Amino acid sequence: MAVMESRTLDMSAMLMGAYDLADLIKNSVETADYLYWKQAKDADAEVQRLVKEFQKSKERFAECERFGHYHPNYHEALDEVRSVEAKLDLLEPVRRFKEAERKLDELLHSVSETIARAVSETIKVPSNDPLASTGGCSSGGSCSGKCG
Repeated sequence: MAVMESRTLDMSAMLMGAYDLADLIKNSVETADYLYWKQAKDADAEVQRLVKEFQKSKERFAECERFGHYHPNYHEALDEVRSVEAKLDLLEPVRRFKEAERKLDELLHSVSETIARAVSETIKVPSNDPLASTGGCSSGGSCSGKCG
C-alpha cells in the first residue's frame, strides 16, 4: 500500500511541475509574440484576401494534380499557388507570425528535448524541422552504435 501512495504523490508532484512549466511557457516572450502576430495576421484585410486567393489557387492546383504533369494547366496552376504564397510571405504580419511561430516551436522543442535527455540520451524527440537529422538505426541515418 505504501508503494502505491508514494507513486501517487510522485505523479501528483510531476503533474504540478508540468502545470508550472506550462504556465512559464504560456507567459513567455515567445508565446506573447506568437499570439500578437497571430492576431495581427488574422485581423489584416490584405492577408485575408490573399489567404482566400491562395485557397482557391490550391483547389485549382489540386484538380490539375489529379492528372499530374500531363494536365494542360498543371504548371500554370502550380505557378499561381507559388505566386500567391510569395505575395503572402511579403506581408509583414505573415512574415512576423511565421518567425514568432518558429521561435515558439524552438522553445517547445528545447523543453521537450531537455525533459527527454534527463530521462535517457536515446529517447527520440520529435521536431517540426523537416531537415532535422535524427540519426540512429531506425531513422535511416548513420548508426551511433548506442542501440544495443
